[in-house]
Amino acid sequence: MPQASPPRTSAHLVALTQEIEKKLQRALASPSQRRNLLQELFADIALEVDDRARDIIQSREDLITPAEDGNVGPLCFYDVLADHFVWVPENGRPILDLIVQLWSQSFASHIFSLLFHKWLFEVQLDNSEVLLRYSSALVQGATNVFWIDIQTNTRRFQTLFRYLLEEVALVPDRLEKIPLQAQQDLFLLVSRFIIFYDLADKLESFLKHFPDFPNAFLVGGRADIFVIELADQLQKLKVEPVLIHYLSHLKVLQGLELRMTTSTRLKTCLYSFTSPGGPMYPTRVVRHAAWEALDLLFPVGRIPRHLISLFFRLLYPWYWPSSCWNFILSCLEAVLYSLLRLVFSSWEKLRNAKRS
Repeated sequence: MPQASPPRTSAHLVALTQEIEKKLQRALASPSQRRNLLQELFADIALEVDDRARDIIQSREDLITPAEDGNVGPLCFYDVLADHFVWVPENGRPILDLIVQLWSQSFASHIFSLLFHKWLFEVQLDNSEVLLRYSSALVQGATNVFWIDIQTNTRRFQTLFRYLLEEVALVPDRLEKIPLQAQQDLFLLVSRFIIFYDLADKLESFLKHFPDFPNAFLVGGRADIFVIELADQLQKLKVEPVLIHYLSHLKVLQGLELRMTTSTRLKTCLYSFTSPGGPMYPTRVVRHAAWEALDLLFPVGRIPRHLISLFFRLLYPWYWPSSCWNFILSCLEAVLYSLLRLVFSSWEKLRNAKRS
């Protein structure tokens, strides 16, 4: 993707970097308040840029971020600053040095991933140890901020994810700038969140760029590794709308050639969401979404699965009242929709007859 010409350096951007540097210096000098100061700084750079601030700093057309469309999240301060540190890397050097000194603190990797995710792939670093450290911090920080999006069911860090997928994972020249271990970790990270950020349409291209894994002969090919990561991600999700979103988009897995062990692992994961009670305690909406995904991906054995599920439901009488009530509601809803379709169909036929 061609990059825009370097924008004019804004005095407001310089002021922003100075404020970030001051807060990091305060955090370094105050061990007792260090975590709170870093958390406040993270919250500040993750804030959305309002219209007035956007006009003051710079227009979105000046950024390196992907072209704006309906799938791009809100423009945040970290978007602007990440571009600024690419165009004017000397302004980011003092901040980077301070983050390195705070490396082991909470939110340090969060801040690094937001501010320097583009800088890392644009500069030339000859020290392999430093490069590995930065790459590992990027993956760790990105993982943490993406989980913040999942816990709040928002897409505030979608531009970061799109950059890591579209501008790094799918661009070999940039991907090869980081060590192989970091490449593998990055692809595992993207595998876990690609459905959440609605970029599953790039799955085919993403799988083609998968790096080699040393344990591939044990777990299988690229598709197997992707599905294993996805199944593990599903097991960790506790936010109902997010879990439903994942389950409703699993249709992208149709056609993937998987090992028997991988298919069984995915099937077991989905099946765990189809029954009420522990250990998952899924809601009725989640159970239905899991059944739909299970029947879509594994149509063979559909009827026996439902019969077995019904049999085990009958062993727990305390579920009968709610099941009967939901069954009655579903029947009434189906009858109502049938009547409405019949009425509208008859009305349409009558209107057509009058016209003729």
